[in-house]
Amino acid sequence: MSAATPITVAHGDGIGPEIMEATLRMIQAAGARLAIETIDIGEKVYLKGLSSGIAPESWESLRRTKVFLKAPITTPQGGGFKSLNVTVRKSLGLYANIRPCVSYFPFVATKHPVMDVVIVRENEEDLYAGIEHRQTDEVFQCLKLISRPGCEKIVRYAFEYARQNNRKKVTCFTKDNIMKMTDGLFHKVFDEIGAEYPQIEKEHWIVDIGAAKLADSPEAFDVIVMPNLYGDILSDVAAQIAGSVGLAGSANIGDKCAMFEAIHGSAPRRAGQNLANPSGLFLGSILMLVHIGQPDVAERAHNAWLKTIEDGIHTYDIFDEKVSKQKVGTKEFADAVIARLGQKPSHLKAVEYNKEVSGVPPYKHEVKRAKKELQGVDAFLHWYGGTPDQLAKILTERVEGDGLKLTMVSNRGLKVWPEGFPESFCTDHWRCRFKSSAAYGAPITHAQIARLLGRIGEAGLDFIKIENLYTFDGQLGFTPGQGE
Repeated sequence: MSAATPITVAHGDGIGPEIMEATLRMIQAAGARLAIETIDIGEKVYLKGLSSGIAPESWESLRRTKVFLKAPITTPQGGGFKSLNVTVRKSLGLYANIRPCVSYFPFVATKHPVMDVVIVRENEEDLYAGIEHRQTDEVFQCLKLISRPGCEKIVRYAFEYARQNNRKKVTCFTKDNIMKMTDGLFHKVFDEIGAEYPQIEKEHWIVDIGAAKLADSPEAFDVIVMPNLYGDILSDVAAQIAGSVGLAGSANIGDKCAMFEAIHGSAPRRAGQNLANPSGLFLGSILMLVHIGQPDVAERAHNAWLKTIEDGIHTYDIFDEKVSKQKVGTKEFADAVIARLGQKPSHLKAVEYNKEVSGVPPYKHEVKRAKKELQGVDAFLHWYGGTPDQLAKILTERVEGDGLKLTMVSNRGLKVWPEGFPESFCTDHWRCRFKSSAAYGAPITHAQIARLLGRIGEAGLDFIKIENLYTFDGQLGFTPGQGE
């Protein structure tokens, strides 16, 4: 028998302590070999004045064990409290969020009896970088950041997951018909890496129609890989249409560390009543057992859980008089699973875990340097003095020059000068694009941009920010305005 694996456990808030106790009892009875370190997180830590919800000594445990089994927490109401999940994911480099969404029909109600989808969500970037600014009286900004390394890591993880778990297809969801550079990069990397897996079917969907298809016909999908925001939303949708968000577990995987959890919240109204369903956290712990090299234990515990569901032993949240045989509490549900260890379901599909899984190789970051040339600048202005034509008149008469020419004014992405429409609604936030006035678009200098900003200030205009316009190996590093 192999040595016990060190893990860090947090019992959390609300129903957290109850479902964690039940989960640990079930997997340890199945033979889990664990050396547990316990830490406090969540509400108690927040109320001690730590806005992150986790103490420094707890970080030491996580970095030592590199495996975190976490119960749900309660975040106090009011501002100033940071998301513990986001903090842990980003601090430990947990770039891949894995959520299996499986239906257990007819024992758990669902409209999709054969659903078996795994959502692989990028976990660190996209809009969840959380970089936001108020720029004018009327306009707020959130930056969407997508990196090639981030895309490469998550897409390769999705294909490796499919390969190691005998999945037949990987689907990519993006919105690259609109966000051609950010989502376009995600799609491009998907195509590049997918070519390395000829045995796996590949497809791409625009996220809106893909989401509709997922909600209507989830059996059409197998593994779905997505950027952060889409994955966050659609993994909850997938879990719910499979039967219940309360039955879904989640893994957060990085090159060095991993975190496992239920996807539901702490449900403080149900705390201390022996009512909560421990299944979501339990299934998260099953993902943990596979990750730490104990797939035999995962298989034994998971099949016992399936047998319990099949036998109609259900907690209140999924109890249905038409199919359920006995309504039980948290502790009694755990007892029922333990009593069925060594058994397999007869109607539901028994699980078999790959005993040879080796994980995804650590990502090697290789920067490919392109020839980068500065071609212009977008200057964003806070201005409420009149029409687009009036603003353009000020800019052409008092600002352009010194090798820079005004080529476009846009508002909320839409070109409103030149040749704009009077019907277009405009706010007080303007993007003014200046490009080289030299023949053939010769590159400009940072000094020219600095002098341009000086002239903007002298004209009495308030510039909020700039975005430089580059080419990379001759390819545009910026998009045209809508209608440009």
